[in-house]
Amino acid sequence: MVKTICKKVYDTEDSVIILKKTNGVFGDPQGYEETLYQTKDGKYFLYVNGGSESIYPKEDIKRLSADAAKKFLEA
Repeated sequence: MVKTICKKVYDTEDSVIILKKTNGVFGDPQGYEETLYQTKDGKYFLYVNGGSESIYPKEDIKRLSADAAKKFLEA
């Protein structure tokens, strides 16, 4: 997935996966996945996707600060 946020392109294909968290199982309408990525220039973003009844009913990319990425890793 590719998304431009504030003139910065975030691309799951050109970034490195740091950590993937899954809540639920495949097909669970309330289940979802959160994947933390780091871009080549050191920026962080979260790729999210989930079932129709989850907190992420549509796939999306959310940019994260370094502090927010650290908190995601610690949670």
